[in-house]
Amino acid sequence: MSATPSQEVTQLLNAWSDGDRSALDKLLPLVEGELHRLAHRYMSRERQDHTLQTTALVNEAYLKLIDQKVDWQNRAHFFGIAAQIMRRILIDHARKHLGPRHGGGKTISLDEVPVISDERAAELVALDEALTTLARVDERKSRVIELRYFGGLSVEETATVLGVSGETIRREWLRAKAFLHRELSQN
Repeated sequence: MSATPSQEVTQLLNAWSDGDRSALDKLLPLVEGELHRLAHRYMSRERQDHTLQTTALVNEAYLKLIDQKVDWQNRAHFFGIAAQIMRRILIDHARKHLGPRHGGGKTISLDEVPVISDERAAELVALDEALTTLARVDERKSRVIELRYFGGLSVEETATVLGVSGETIRREWLRAKAFLHRELSQN
């Protein structure tokens, strides 16, 4: 009986964590489609003329992922980290676009800045700040939002990554969304 794709990804992640560099070469074709889907989900919220393309986001995230020193638990854990990295890449781009008044201001050329509206960049930064505030209050609720909303993980996958029940994830998801709504409404 052969391993399911999810089991195969988990086995390759474990081998990679144990130092098997060839596992990384075998892993990429198995996760590339899902990474593209995740990146597409992020990019679908951006302007049509955004210069940061889905493939570029996948490539940048992949380069950061292979530098991670993580004891990978499973496929869901991998995609949870990938979602976190993609979110960070987009937030960094948004901050660069907004300039010094929003934590950016690093001197960069226009070719390096994605085309993003000030309004959309400000929304991304505000959401990131609200998630950071939530993480200080309740780290798990922040991770639930990150994994479900940004990572596109199901309730069950999120529960697996965080080691809790699906019912706990459903409850935390609702409370975290309410917290973020309050935080974002105050600004």
